[in-house]
Amino acid sequence: MTSSPPRRRITLFSPGDNQDTLAVTDVLRSETVGGVLMLLAAVAALLWANLGGDSYETVRHIELGPLSLQHWAADGLLTIFFFVAGLELKREFVAGSLARPRQALVPIAAAVCGMVVPALIYLITNLVSPGGLPHGWGIPMATDIAFALAVLAVVAPKLPTSLRAFLLTLAIVDDLGAIVVIAVVFTASVAWLNLALAALCAVLWGLLQWRRIDRWWLHLPLFVACWWFTLESGVHATIAGVVLGLLTRTSPTEGDDPVDRWEHFWRPVSAGFAVPVFALASAGVAVSPDALLEVFTHPSGLGIILGLVVGKVLGVTGGAWLTAKLTGAQLHGGLTWREVSSIGVLAGIGFTVALLVADLAFAADPHHAERAKAAVLIASLIAAVLATVSLRIRTKDRARQGTLAD
Repeated sequence: MTSSPPRRRITLFSPGDNQDTLAVTDVLRSETVGGVLMLLAAVAALLWANLGGDSYETVRHIELGPLSLQHWAADGLLTIFFFVAGLELKREFVAGSLARPRQALVPIAAAVCGMVVPALIYLITNLVSPGGLPHGWGIPMATDIAFALAVLAVVAPKLPTSLRAFLLTLAIVDDLGAIVVIAVVFTASVAWLNLALAALCAVLWGLLQWRRIDRWWLHLPLFVACWWFTLESGVHATIAGVVLGLLTRTSPTEGDDPVDRWEHFWRPVSAGFAVPVFALASAGVAVSPDALLEVFTHPSGLGIILGLVVGKVLGVTGGAWLTAKLTGAQLHGGLTWREVSSIGVLAGIGFTVALLVADLAFAADPHHAERAKAAVLIASLIAAVLATVSLRIRTKDRARQGTLAD
């Protein structure tokens, strides 16, 4: 009788092979720059909105063709951001960390819990309090990958690459969850003919990819047409970017991979232009003592802050820990749960998608939308400060132990 082979233990947050490591390093480098540009744009928006009189709102509502400048930023330029997210998702599903279910299980569980727990905290806060606004539950679910990676790269560059890979995987799954929420929750009515035309454009895109027909003068009109018909259908236009990104062909073993090539081209456009312009058009909220007090005393503002600052770290760390216990997995390379909890704190930085969801959730009441966006900015600042302190402590701990990454 032959003995059965020993059960292989799952390794959490492993750095992966050389190709994975290079991809993570490339994303870290570009997203760091994007995070800095986004921060500068947000600060400029705040200064403009509070020192420029009514000029900020006037400029935002200038009509340019079928949309205002504000909607061109949110519905138009942000589609590029979601297209890049779709390309990234496609690569991860085919050849990245999400292609290996056993390795992807923990960051996926951490990401899901990191979305569910903040939403529950927001709901509880707003359901038990007079004047609560429970329909804003989707706002604290999002993690801003650009800001989070920028903070991690600046304050803790010597922590293991595996933790950064974990944060990247978590953020990718988080983006996917936000996309689902936007598509399902914030679609009030659907113009089915326009949606069918958008689907037809997506099918043609997929056929071109399947036939390996790679002509920009075919893909660009299809992209614009799919975006326009999606916008006219009532579904949020950014969904078109995600769908087309997921339909793009990827061939990791070939020398010319469309996903890598297009992501290489469009990521700087997204990080250096599209997202900063969106931040400039969306982050300008009035800051006054009364407005700040309202953020912390109204259930919607308090729910967002508690959801991002408390709910994210509880959800991410708790989800990862429970999954490890239930599956018998172990941390890779001497990583500690304290370091994982620091990443959970860092995940509380919600900006790009959180601001978008705030506008969608409170589209009928600009005052509630402004308060929600102010809460997102305050919560992100608190999470960034707490994460900076926590990551510095983890770096010093590793320095004392002599286990910092080279």
